[in-house]
Amino acid sequence: MTYGVNSGLIHANPLSGIRSVFKKPKKKNMASLTPDELKELMVSIANASIKRTTRCLIEWQLHTMTRPAEAAISRWADIDFEKKIWTIPAERMKKRRIHIIPLTEQALALLEAIQPYSGHCEYVFPADRDPRTNCNSQTANMALKRMGFEGRLVSHGMRSMASTILNEHSWDPELIEVALAHVDKDEVRSAYNRADYIDRRRPMMTWWSEHIQAAATGSLSVSAIKETRDRKVVSIR
Repeated sequence: MTYGVNSGLIHANPLSGIRSVFKKPKKKNMASLTPDELKELMVSIANASIKRTTRCLIEWQLHTMTRPAEAAISRWADIDFEKKIWTIPAERMKKRRIHIIPLTEQALALLEAIQPYSGHCEYVFPADRDPRTNCNSQTANMALKRMGFEGRLVSHGMRSMASTILNEHSWDPELIEVALAHVDKDEVRSAYNRADYIDRRRPMMTWWSEHIQAAATGSLSVSAIKETRDRKVVSIR
């Protein structure tokens, strides 16, 4: 029709406003638990009959607030244990921008727990059939279904739960958005985020990991086990 108008074949495009007739499809939110149900999730993870690598994958995604695909393709080469950061290359991110995540002690404990299993591989969470490749991005989802969360929680929904909890506890909304790797439409502010927000995000990520650990009290979350094992017990005299 536009071609016809431009060519002088017709005077106007009768379909120019047709989009306004149709309603925009509503964006469907990912299934997520309420903040009060985090404890239920942690207890379920601890008691589930799932592989250790899958358990670590779910907790890794929860602590780092990453998307399922981003967590599944975690590479050892992208993790700096000395600086305690995980750098995800732009080509591996949904928004095609480099994403740097401050790693908490709990997140590092997960890596230490799984290192004996996959430390010799390229990927932190390798596929069972071919360890040279990464695990399926749906691995965590399938495990959550088997754990009884079908219809209540998908792995991507853990990001929403993290966002809700952090906002409810009055953390800076901008820091939360950066942690979730949501692209800021303001290019200038987005660049500022990349340059400055890593250190500012660290206390928030630490609080989040500690909140998860508190919810897991009494359960056998991988990160909690590692920290308990490393803690020195001093006798009272």
